[in-house]
Amino acid sequence: MPIKIQRLFNFAMILLAWLTLPFLGLNNLKRFFPASFLIVFFEFFNVLIGKRRKWWVFYNKPNSYLFNEFPFNIGPFLVGSMWILKWTYGNFKGFLLLNVIVDGFFTFPIAILSRKLKYYTLVRLNHFQFFLFIFYKAFLLYVFQYLFENRKTSRN
Repeated sequence: MPIKIQRLFNFAMILLAWLTLPFLGLNNLKRFFPASFLIVFFEFFNVLIGKRRKWWVFYNKPNSYLFNEFPFNIGPFLVGSMWILKWTYGNFKGFLLLNVIVDGFFTFPIAILSRKLKYYTLVRLNHFQFFLFIFYKAFLLYVFQYLFENRKTSRN
């Protein structure tokens, strides 16, 4: 994928995700943003480990977090986390099921398509390991939201 197209794709990915936020509602945005932001912050450190261990590689240069993983993290990952919490928070089984579906879609068809388009490819992880790498953070997201919810109720 040529670098101009990759940057356009990155911009579109972020923009499309953020354009859905008005439909989330201001109260839900305020409620779910802190836990979602915290999980994205946590993901930053996961990416550092993954890049160092060459679990994946992006084809285009510069090979930096800002041009490669960052658009995924502040676009679909951040906004998607808020939507998943909105739809399923309070129903842990539903939360896990929706995360399995979303993370599975990203891990298998999207990762395969990304390799064919020469956007990124998995190197030292197979698709199932990549799924686990993404999916385990769902538990942390739920715990973070639970802690934020309990902190609010204990103050009242």
